[in-house]
Amino acid sequence: MAPYDDNHPFDEDEVLFESDELKKMENPEVEATGSGYDKNLPVISLSGLVVYPYMWVPLTIGQSRSLQLIKENMPTQRHVALFAAKTQADEPPPADIHEIGTIAVIHRVMRAPDGVLRILVRALDRCRILHYTQTEPYLRADMVLIPEEDEEDEEGRERSKALVRLLRTHYREYAELDRQTPRELVDIALNTSSRLQLTYMIAGTLPLDLEQGQTLLEEDAVARKMQMLLHILEHEIQILELGREIQSQAQGEMEKTQREFYLREQLKAINRELGDDDEQLLDIRELEESIEAAQMSELATKEAQRELARLRRVPIQAAEYSVIKSYIETLTSLPWVETSKDSINLRRARKVLNEDHYGLDDIKKRILEYLAVRKLRQQRDMDNEDGEHLWDKIRREREGVVLCFVGPPGVGKTSLGISIARAMNRKFVRLALGGIRDEAEIRGFRRTYVGAMPGRIIQSMRRCGTRNPVFMLDEVDKMGSDFRGDPSSALLEVLDPEQNQDFNDHYLDVPFDLSNVMFITTANMVEAIPGPLRDRMEIIQLSSYTEEEKVKIARKYLLPRQIRENGLREQEISFTKGVMQAIIRGYTSEAGVREVERMIAKICRQIATEIATTSKFQSVRIRKDQVSRYLGTRKFHSEDISQRTDIPGVATGLAWTMSGGEVLFIESIVMRGEPKFMITGQLGDVMRESAQAALSFVRSRTRELEIAPQVFSENAIHVHIPAGSIPKDGPSAGITIATSLASLLTQRAVKQHVGMTGEITLRGKVLPIGGVKDKVLAAERLGLTTVILPRRNKAELDDIPDSISRKLDFVLVDTVDEVFDAALVPAVTLPDTFDELPASMGDLSEVVPSL
Repeated sequence: MAPYDDNHPFDEDEVLFESDELKKMENPEVEATGSGYDKNLPVISLSGLVVYPYMWVPLTIGQSRSLQLIKENMPTQRHVALFAAKTQADEPPPADIHEIGTIAVIHRVMRAPDGVLRILVRALDRCRILHYTQTEPYLRADMVLIPEEDEEDEEGRERSKALVRLLRTHYREYAELDRQTPRELVDIALNTSSRLQLTYMIAGTLPLDLEQGQTLLEEDAVARKMQMLLHILEHEIQILELGREIQSQAQGEMEKTQREFYLREQLKAINRELGDDDEQLLDIRELEESIEAAQMSELATKEAQRELARLRRVPIQAAEYSVIKSYIETLTSLPWVETSKDSINLRRARKVLNEDHYGLDDIKKRILEYLAVRKLRQQRDMDNEDGEHLWDKIRREREGVVLCFVGPPGVGKTSLGISIARAMNRKFVRLALGGIRDEAEIRGFRRTYVGAMPGRIIQSMRRCGTRNPVFMLDEVDKMGSDFRGDPSSALLEVLDPEQNQDFNDHYLDVPFDLSNVMFITTANMVEAIPGPLRDRMEIIQLSSYTEEEKVKIARKYLLPRQIRENGLREQEISFTKGVMQAIIRGYTSEAGVREVERMIAKICRQIATEIATTSKFQSVRIRKDQVSRYLGTRKFHSEDISQRTDIPGVATGLAWTMSGGEVLFIESIVMRGEPKFMITGQLGDVMRESAQAALSFVRSRTRELEIAPQVFSENAIHVHIPAGSIPKDGPSAGITIATSLASLLTQRAVKQHVGMTGEITLRGKVLPIGGVKDKVLAAERLGLTTVILPRRNKAELDDIPDSISRKLDFVLVDTVDEVFDAALVPAVTLPDTFDELPASMGDLSEVVPSL
């Protein structure tokens, strides 16, 4: 026997030990014996296996304690005890091992390449564990043999003979039904003369579960063992007969299908001979023609032809037929080579952009730059076109830029994309991404799913019919993600000019070139766009419109469109000069012009109603004083600002939202009670922290501001930002909150028509903020005359139109002290006691009781 060296290299099973008996043995059928071994033996636990006497069993030894057992006892101690474990644990404790098992002798030991041992054992006798004498490093126990009980009277012996005959008959029937039972084992079992050996050999070939096998082993009476085995055989025969019946039925169905297929093929041949084509042949011929005409890429053509070959073998009634047909139709209907011829006339493009949009000079300039680059690129490529394949030429071109229009609603982001397509003489495709949460909406569904379809990108390309449209991905900041994936991650490949020439839709499973598509995205907020996606786009900001721009847009674009849409003629309705301004100032407060158009449409509908109900109608000229007749009571009043800021504790702040600039009125009050600080108005964490910083700064200036220190220790302070149903966040309200608190605690009102924005620090510094232009436009729209801004935002004032700058005074500040000086009215000298207050200030003791 070779030494047990775990580090010994080998490539296949290595024989470590083989007994002399096994080498000489020709027929492995031997008698069990109860002599020749000790009663204290090592124990091997078996998982899911019961070993019977007379059996030759190959075992795989992988447990560490079983490996140790073999190594320490072989070859001197070849006898082991085999017991079935009650659980599936790798190394069960003695309590989880059955007490009755089998004594066996080891005849061969081999080591496999993976390190486990394979042994061949011959089971001898039943035994019972008296007690365990060792548990580490392996199990060892004292055993006692359990002999089987045989019948002694004549009747019992006759009964046993009958059971033996029945067992042989049933086992022969079982072996005929079960083709997996080896014929050699069947012959050996049927030819044995021992009833006990016959019983154990049949049991060893049946698919018994652990409980059945252990119960059979533990039964002492041989006759009872045979009865139990006979019931198991009868049950197994019934199962096999039922399985054969099911298999016969399935075979019949398969033969029926094959017969139908054969007859269908014969019918096709007859139709071909008669000159008649069936539906399937027509489908295949049409698909062949579409594949040839599609001029697809080489890989797509191979895939389409492969699927077409499958289609020829599938019956038209099969569900798979329509799936394959739909796939080929989708593949061939894509615009692989169809393109729109670009219009590179810069003068015409500038004219189209000016006709469709007023203002937006930076956007128009960028579009014209893009067209100029395209024109030069085409001119430089003219020399390389000769002799070049059409597919290679198209793949060589790519757009190389993705524009992202960011701005509040209603400023013309989507309509600007339509104008770009018209200026370039390309088709326009729009895909709304708002609310999409499934990655498959972009990349498509794999064909393994029922009802699979391409993603929205491929579907849109299929509908537009050209491979170089202007493709607008609208509301790219409104996408979400969940357990179905992240759509924004799928867009990374779509919007990357270096990758999208091989865009792989899961449904198509072949690359499709998107490099010629001009992608344009829109969003309301840059911050909501994922960083990797934002990095692939060129951000172009669209700000709010000024009042002057809104008036010109309304007169030049909105009014003519509403006249047409409401069935009116131009001579039937007209607006005087001040009407548009009255509508914008009194009935709208927005960054864009959507609400303005709604108000114009409302007036046009009423005029259309008068024309439809009156036989004699003359043209109507809407005057400024008639606006309320059509639109009702005015909704916005500029004098609201002075009314809301005439008492101390109210400051006017400027904020930026997705809808553009807004004006916020921040209110503060002080109350007797437990000292605490409250801030309300559905605020985010950043704004709450900014309010805490503002309060801390004001408290640090109690001496300079002449605030009684006990105000903070004896009273509660409450700051509220109205419009509580609207979420608000950001640091730009810091100086406004500080001004509101300083105004409250010093009883110095904030100057009327003064708005402010800026981030505050604990040291009283004013940091820069964003959205300056939108905030300034909101201030002008609501009638403010002075705007306080951080000094580091001075450069952004150049972006504000001169017509707005002339109406406002800008105060640039570095510290909060400068904000207080510019925003608060001068201090007044207060009397020493509240009893000396004049009648006009009699309520001061209720507002600031601790002064």
